[in-house]
Amino acid sequence: MYSHGSESLIKQAREIQEPELQKFYSRLVKLLQGKEFGHETIDSLQRLHLILSATKYTRTLPAELQKRLLSLLSSPAEQLQVLGSAVLRETLPLPGQELHCNQENMGPLNTHTAALLLSQAGSRADLSSLCAQLLRGLESRQSEGPAHSLAHTLPILNTILTHSPECLTEDHLTLLSKKLVDWLRYASITQGGGASSGGFFTGPRSRQPVPIAELDGTVSGDFFTVLCVGQGFTEDQWMNVYSFSMLRHWLLTYHSVSSGSTAADTANRLQLSLSLSHSHSFSNDDRSEVDGSVVSMVSATSSSSRLLPPKERLREKAFQYCLRLIEQSDRKAHKRTDTELQKACLVEAVCILDCVCVEDASLVYRTFPCVKALFGRLSSDLTFARVLLPIAQFYLNHGEMAAVDCESVWKLVFGQFPAELFNDPFLAHELLRFLRLNLESLQLRVPQYTRSFPNLLKFLAWDSPAVVDDFVDLLPSLVTAETAVELFHTLLDLPCLSATLVLQLRSTCSPISESGGRGLLSLDAFRSPSFRGLFLFLLRAEAGSGDTIDRLSTLHELLAEAVDWQRVVQCAQTVPVLLHIFFNTVVTAADEKLLAHLILAMLERSSLLLNLPTYIKEIHRVFSCHLLRLCKLHPSLVVDQSHELLEFAGTTANVYSKEEIYTHVVWVLGEYLSVSCDSRCSVRLITSCFEALEAVLFEITSSAPPPGAACPAPRVVTTLMSALAKLASRSHDLIPRVSLFLSKLRTVTRGGSVAWCSDEEDLIAIVTRGEELWSLLKTPGVAQSVLTPPQHVTTPQWHRDTNVSMPLQLRTLTSLTHSQ
Repeated sequence: MYSHGSESLIKQAREIQEPELQKFYSRLVKLLQGKEFGHETIDSLQRLHLILSATKYTRTLPAELQKRLLSLLSSPAEQLQVLGSAVLRETLPLPGQELHCNQENMGPLNTHTAALLLSQAGSRADLSSLCAQLLRGLESRQSEGPAHSLAHTLPILNTILTHSPECLTEDHLTLLSKKLVDWLRYASITQGGGASSGGFFTGPRSRQPVPIAELDGTVSGDFFTVLCVGQGFTEDQWMNVYSFSMLRHWLLTYHSVSSGSTAADTANRLQLSLSLSHSHSFSNDDRSEVDGSVVSMVSATSSSSRLLPPKERLREKAFQYCLRLIEQSDRKAHKRTDTELQKACLVEAVCILDCVCVEDASLVYRTFPCVKALFGRLSSDLTFARVLLPIAQFYLNHGEMAAVDCESVWKLVFGQFPAELFNDPFLAHELLRFLRLNLESLQLRVPQYTRSFPNLLKFLAWDSPAVVDDFVDLLPSLVTAETAVELFHTLLDLPCLSATLVLQLRSTCSPISESGGRGLLSLDAFRSPSFRGLFLFLLRAEAGSGDTIDRLSTLHELLAEAVDWQRVVQCAQTVPVLLHIFFNTVVTAADEKLLAHLILAMLERSSLLLNLPTYIKEIHRVFSCHLLRLCKLHPSLVVDQSHELLEFAGTTANVYSKEEIYTHVVWVLGEYLSVSCDSRCSVRLITSCFEALEAVLFEITSSAPPPGAACPAPRVVTTLMSALAKLASRSHDLIPRVSLFLSKLRTVTRGGSVAWCSDEEDLIAIVTRGEELWSLLKTPGVAQSVLTPPQHVTTPQWHRDTNVSMPLQLRTLTSLTHSQ
């Protein structure tokens, strides 16, 4: 929100009247007519920008003021350039002057001029006209144009390419492809900026061209690249750098620009090949391979590339450029910043090689030896992890075609990266992005992917808020029949994993003590050999070593002091969301045997969770929701798992500690333990269930709750009574026992408050529900139809059944209501 002072200024700017505004325009024109601009001019420009931007209406400035503002774009003071561009972008151009802000009346092209040009483009035709104007500037000799215009041309074209690639025509593509080839491959190999060779008699006449150097200080023997260094750079060397920065974007986009159908382009890109027999002569781009540079060892095998069409020639030069960058990255840089530059250029180079190989499959066989050698050189050094991810992308895209074994690549990506670099936020972002972009390919072709979820979840356990969105998308792909149960336990253990990762990092440092001087007991346990197995299981790299830990309660005791650590708390908050996604996926993919296993796991894990009260409550809520859903979809699961469900429902302690899930288990037993749901449901099973629930209900309504426990929730009591009434309606021998209990309940509560219910309104609701059930059970036939209605009653389809009179009635009513 704005401060009070800011709101006051905005209000004044919105309420300014037209006469006052015209006076302000005139005063500003006079200020801009001076040769020097002081503080008053800057302040007035800032105020003008506020006035124009604070209203939803777009204004048109007087012609003289607009002319003066345009002149500011060529001012040597960048503050004036910024203000002039910002003000003009908030206005409408004068009639007849749209996109006529060219270099003649605006001076040299710069970033702020470019922003203005793009903001005034009102249509695709305007952008196309702008592109033509910019490209005409590229066609002229550099000495004929403004000094710094070329440096801003490519960024502007790249922006247009991003937002409206169709504005570039086929002629534009051809021209720019040729220029990119020139800048990438034929930039000067001598240093710019008047570099001197040194010496006592150095002067203008004695200065000799100094060749560019490599990052290790040696003289470069090949063409210029972004990894070459010198005391200064020439214009074409700067264009070499700019060209490389936009090269991948250009290669990925220009095919969809040159033809109308993106799908057709994709097919064409995969089928294109560099056939020298399909050669054409281009007079403007028929330069020799050795023109302006020493013969490149990288490109010596492709001396006929100048015969290719411009796009294919650009692809070939991009290929050569990237191979040279990979060769340069093997040199030992003198500066640390240059080492980081080498890594960044390697990432871009491998991505471009992947792009050109997608465009031309024949390049795969020329590229793979280089990429394979690069992987072999970098794979042992995890500081190059962000470089190795594009290499993994290259292997994924082309490894099958080249018949290359990718096992070592996936061991690194799914093994070492998450295990050792889980606390690197940049790697986490890029690795998870890699997984999301290639999800289908990984599922089909990389079996290690689904087995690596214990490792991948370390990113989530370490920094849940930053990566939870990624795992919302990735989690369904990790759920299979083989991994579902283990993944379920792993998700529940994520807060424990989060604490363990913290302990792992702390254990490598000097012992950390709390403020009182007492050491962390959990850290001691982590270092202890007797508990090492528990933590190693959490830190496992692959699935398949077991579903969960036998001594979970022991682990939770060891991590008791970690429950208030921020990472653990944040991780626990994400688990319920992921569990919902997990169950939504399992329901569509699993068979009844697996679903039965998951029901048992839910009952078991409801009491084996890290002691975070809010976390436990949320997990129980998720369990309850999906237990109902599973049983509704497959009612036979209740009979299959009746023993475990009855054991859970017959434990009185669960009434007080697991109210949410206990209530739903009881409801499921009362609802689906019926012959109509499963023919295997016998009277004996119904009776045993009735007796178990009856014992719990009698116990909780005949005594006070245990010390430290709250009174049982009214919902638990009413659910137990309803379940008993449902079971009795299916086995009439049980009706007298339920009726007796309900009548006693009414008698007991007449005496006032009872120990097991502290709220009078809740007690009244319980008694009312008991009286309703007691009245129903007086007529067993009615009770059964009400408490256990047949399926055709709960899901009626009378409008479709021709054997009943409802369709006839509907047709009759329709004919009566429609006008004749």
